[in-house]
Amino acid sequence: MITTEQKTLSDRITSLAESQTIAMAKKARELAAKGVDVINLSFGEPDFQTPQYIKDAAKKAIDDGYTFYTPVAGYPELRKAIVEKLKRDNGLEYGPENIVVSTGAKQSIANAVMCLVNPGDEVIIFSPYWVSYEEVVKLAEGVPVAVRGPLENDFKVTPEQFEAAITDKTKLVMYSSPCNPTGSVFTKDELEAFARILEKHPQIHVIADEIYEYINFTGEHYSLARFDAIKDRVITVNGFSKGYAMTGWRVGYIAAHKSIADACDKMQSQITSGTCSIAQKAAQAALEGGKESAEEMSASYLRRRDLVIKLMNDIPGFKTYEPKGAFYIFPDVSAFFGKSAGDQVIENANDLAMYLLNDAHVSLVEGGAFGAPQCIRFSFAASDEKLTEALGRIKASLAKLS
Repeated sequence: MITTEQKTLSDRITSLAESQTIAMAKKARELAAKGVDVINLSFGEPDFQTPQYIKDAAKKAIDDGYTFYTPVAGYPELRKAIVEKLKRDNGLEYGPENIVVSTGAKQSIANAVMCLVNPGDEVIIFSPYWVSYEEVVKLAEGVPVAVRGPLENDFKVTPEQFEAAITDKTKLVMYSSPCNPTGSVFTKDELEAFARILEKHPQIHVIADEIYEYINFTGEHYSLARFDAIKDRVITVNGFSKGYAMTGWRVGYIAAHKSIADACDKMQSQITSGTCSIAQKAAQAALEGGKESAEEMSASYLRRRDLVIKLMNDIPGFKTYEPKGAFYIFPDVSAFFGKSAGDQVIENANDLAMYLLNDAHVSLVEGGAFGAPQCIRFSFAASDEKLTEALGRIKASLAKLS
């Protein structure tokens, strides 16, 4: 039976999946509101405060009268600071005309997909992937083509897998490095292999999501746009939420060929116009203040990663690996499928995540939302004490399953 609501709402929205990271965080908050002591490891958010010098810049911007509409693509001063950052950190040469600032990197990605993808175009998505990639492609009426990297290769797609997935309908490729949800990082050599393949397919563009750039434990971050032969087809996405702990400020950006940047500017002009003026001035201050605060936070994440791996390796049934960046670990938990506690049978990762929320009071995200239904995502953006307590609770709850 078709409900009145289903008749009223568009096919576009009824076919769209809710973000599972946001949904799980919502369930955790609802449980906490009832007085339950929930440890939330489901949300992709730094637990650090935005550095004080960035807050001070925002306060000054208010006092200085930055309270009016901004250019759609962002203040010229911020775009210039992004250009200088890309040259300093990434070896990329762009001008302000190649930069579009948006209300978060999520909008940057959506703008680019909407500007590039026509109905029926295939979009290769390296899997596991961030939850919104597939849904944004569907909104653009494209066809998502997930290519899954094996756990044995740190979940990284190989060049052979990538090339085998290309068809004459392929228009776009999307990936993140460091990756959400796996923390995997593509090396220069791996990216060069992808670039060589892309040289043979000039119709294919790439969205390279580098939002976790500053949370990298390998000592080197390399951008796909460094390869000159394909640079004009690479849309580099970045922002301030992760490296500068500025999730609530909602500032992201792209660096792209002028034709793509102009198209994204045009798209954004009809959706949101320019990003918040105060947040833009804060973002400018973040870049001009350097990377010291980001490096301090990254060092804390590295320590926490090592702690979580140590604790997780002591839990029978988890199949783990060592993330090279970001603040997630994405273990294979399929060993628990088919087990039960009382009347509850664990059929899949979603069942396991709900069991751990209700029994251990730890909030996690099931891997199906990221294209890997045998896994669960843990965020280690939490204090050492909370991580230790959470893993202890999880170990005790899993021991009840038989």
